[in-house]
Amino acid sequence: MKNIIKNYADSMYPDMLNFCKRIIQTPSLSGKESEVSKLFVEEMNKLNYDEVFVDAWGNAIGIIKGTKPGPTIMFNGHMDTVDTGDYDTWEGYDPYGAEVDVSTIDNPFTHTEDLTDVIHGRGSGDLKCNLASQVYAGGILAKLKSDGVDFAGIFLLTAVVLEENGEMMGTIKLCNETLPAKDIDVDAMICCEPSSMRVMLGHRGRMEIKVIVYGQSCHGSSPWLGVNAVEKSAELIRAVHQMMSSKEDFHPDLGRPGIALTMYNCEPNELCVVPNKCTIVYDRRLIPGETPEGAIKEIQDIVDKLSAEDPEFKANVTINKNIRTAFTGLSEEIESSKEVWIINKEHPFVAACSDALYELDYPVVYDYWSFSTDTPQLGTRMNKPVIGFGPGQEYLIHTPHEMVRLDFLKNSLSAYANMFIKTSQLPLSSFVTE
Repeated sequence: MKNIIKNYADSMYPDMLNFCKRIIQTPSLSGKESEVSKLFVEEMNKLNYDEVFVDAWGNAIGIIKGTKPGPTIMFNGHMDTVDTGDYDTWEGYDPYGAEVDVSTIDNPFTHTEDLTDVIHGRGSGDLKCNLASQVYAGGILAKLKSDGVDFAGIFLLTAVVLEENGEMMGTIKLCNETLPAKDIDVDAMICCEPSSMRVMLGHRGRMEIKVIVYGQSCHGSSPWLGVNAVEKSAELIRAVHQMMSSKEDFHPDLGRPGIALTMYNCEPNELCVVPNKCTIVYDRRLIPGETPEGAIKEIQDIVDKLSAEDPEFKANVTINKNIRTAFTGLSEEIESSKEVWIINKEHPFVAACSDALYELDYPVVYDYWSFSTDTPQLGTRMNKPVIGFGPGQEYLIHTPHEMVRLDFLKNSLSAYANMFIKTSQLPLSSFVTE
């Protein structure tokens, strides 16, 4: 089987690379994925998926049914990207040009820099090329079936919207609304976030904490007549920094918890007016044993202490919420909060994915993401086994140097197809998590 899969991957790779170019050349900021979604639908139809559709939220979904009963394995990635930033920082590359050339790029397995073929562009590694590879892995399965090769299970490709906003909106709606309506029960998932071809087994949780510090406006010429919300917020910021610096919590795989002040706004933000309100948003990273509720309480305890010491200090603390609107027009407010996700490398699903790589003579290295993904929806909330695996490299994403090694991209195609073949042979009892 591995030789058949590799042969198909070799023959389909040029078309896959062409597809990568077209989707990189199609801008798809969060909430604006309409045009690239059409390309995914067209490509899956061209590859003879059994069923292809777009749900109410804009997620593009493709299904290939095996010839025998078996588990449903979801292959998942997002279609949206972050913005390009200043074009001048791209050092001559068009961020939507999808240019292929020879560049220097890290090799995580040899710990060297290689001069090798790459494809450039915004979203190339995060994660359009990764997702294109998953789409074409489904194409390999469709060819196997048409050639009379029997295999079990259902291959479920889900290209989702609204991931880069940080709340998992597209995947949440897919799992809570679309799949139940289609009577599809997912058994496991392979997420194609960039991993440098390593098998990822977890990441810290992520949440946004919003603190509003209140003051009292007055004329800037007489600041003693008011309460400066900016000055009060400085007390809070200092206390939060001290609190987090003193924490000794540590997880052997996921590392330390973290907090970063990422957004700050004061009102009315006018000349000669003492600010009466400051809004602070913290990016808080959670490790096992921490919860969003506990993280909120830590900040609330600081607010309570400052209020007890200073009658003029007033603030409230909440989980930040945002309204997200899909390109289909649907809109909803959602909390910015996702849990820790982690899976044991001894889990049968992880072992089967690893065996698929071993069988193809690809290295197997386990690691953990420093950033967060959509995996907590399946891996934590739905208690399904999940791994991460993608050809993109983490150190290049969200930068003006974003590119993907073509050798990794080509190898990922056969890897995804073989991962499905190996995992779909597992008994359903293997898809239980603790």
